[in-house]
Amino acid sequence: MQQHHTSLRALAWKRLRRNRGALVGLAIISLLVTLAIAAPMIAPMDPTVQVLEYAIKPAMFRGNVLLRKNPVHPDRPSVIAIESYRILGDSVEYTDLLDRTFCIHRAQLWGDSPRTWHSEPLYILGTDHFGRDVFSRLVYGARIALLVGLIAESLAIAIGVIVGALAGYFRGWIDDVLMWLTNVVWSFPTVLLVIALSVILGQGLWQTFVAIGLSSWVDIARIVRGQFLALRNVEFVQAARALGFGSWRIMLRHLLPNTLGPIVVVGTAGFATAIILEASLSFLGLGIQPPTPSWGRMIQDGRGYLYVGEGLGLVLYPSIAIALAVYAINLFGDGLRDALDPRTIQRGK
Repeated sequence: MQQHHTSLRALAWKRLRRNRGALVGLAIISLLVTLAIAAPMIAPMDPTVQVLEYAIKPAMFRGNVLLRKNPVHPDRPSVIAIESYRILGDSVEYTDLLDRTFCIHRAQLWGDSPRTWHSEPLYILGTDHFGRDVFSRLVYGARIALLVGLIAESLAIAIGVIVGALAGYFRGWIDDVLMWLTNVVWSFPTVLLVIALSVILGQGLWQTFVAIGLSSWVDIARIVRGQFLALRNVEFVQAARALGFGSWRIMLRHLLPNTLGPIVVVGTAGFATAIILEASLSFLGLGIQPPTPSWGRMIQDGRGYLYVGEGLGLVLYPSIAIALAVYAINLFGDGLRDALDPRTIQRGK
């Protein structure tokens, strides 16, 4: 039995590798996941560090800063933008961007050598209106987007599968009650329901997870219910009943695996939708709150600069990131659906 299961997985992987679109989507998703996991090593700066003197700088701008100990946040330094500096014994004399000269004791600086307290950061994609590194915020924003998509859609899949499986298998009054609840949720526009739940739950990271998850399970429930209704009386289910298997075992071991393809398709589409919903909430100020970087919040922060003809990248870069993530997830989801289709797998295609 185990060998049979392994061969099915091997056939699914073989079919997936033949789908170029799915491989492209998988490559992009892998890149985003790598960026999210390795964000502290990839991002050149802390995404929340503000250097107001460097506000709205173009791409590939090179800064020149001193790093000073921060009594409020001992784990991260404060940044001083400078034109030049020189060491005078135990002190450092520097000239700021207004051509003013100041002196600071080296004990107040971050570290004990120029390699630790002096830096010339390269702002690859420029800076925003607070002088924060746009590239670093994009990288950390990938972490937020993927985390929200994963947790929120996992919650939606769990609710949708439970509701759809119970309604489709047991039918009767259970089906009537659960489908009534599904239709009630279905009657609300998803975006408005997410906004309403965000207002009720409050603003924050976990509130965003719950709000999106609780408003996104209806499609999955309807798909699972339809699949269970179609499969509950087929031969292998009747054979399982004849062998004395209970309802829960039949649902989990026989019916649910045969609905995996549609669940994967709807789930991956829901993952992409969750990313869009999180960006929408953050754009409206109801989702992830500053200073945590979010692609939607980045678009909101840069929107006003489009009217004065500058800072196009503040809107363009996070918009491209959202579009690329959604496109990749949908590509991979379509390929995964075809690869996991049990009817074509069993034919060895």
